[in-house]
Amino acid sequence: MKKTTLRQNVTNGDREWFVLDADGKTIGDIATVVADTLRGKNRPDYTPHVDGGAYVVILNAEKVVATGNKEKDKKYYRHSGYLGNLKTETLQMVREKSPTRILEAAVKGMLPKNKLRKPQMRRLFLIVGSDNPHEAQKATELIIK
Repeated sequence: MKKTTLRQNVTNGDREWFVLDADGKTIGDIATVVADTLRGKNRPDYTPHVDGGAYVVILNAEKVVATGNKEKDKKYYRHSGYLGNLKTETLQMVREKSPTRILEAAVKGMLPKNKLRKPQMRRLFLIVGSDNPHEAQKATELIIK
């Protein structure tokens, strides 16, 4: 009996579509499930060096919940590259300005820090509101345990 290991490549890289409603769910719970789905870790032929993940559409991205005092205490940083230009914003300020940035930063931090991160982030769609513009792809529901 010959034992073989399943490996992903270009020929068997069929991508699925998943949809997730973020209303009332916590940031970390959503980010862990979405990051694993974007990487393809839920597939039996997962290969770490191959980009074989799925597309994920997150609806109601602005209604994500933060527990504890994170609304005032959690900080988001960005830097322009010039000396002394480190900008700091709280979670509350980011939620008012661009609510999709919260989940985008959480998922991005859970993906690998190599050249696979950018194409994986391109397959993440964060939607404000409950209208799904990608209904034609017949996405299946992504379950958070």
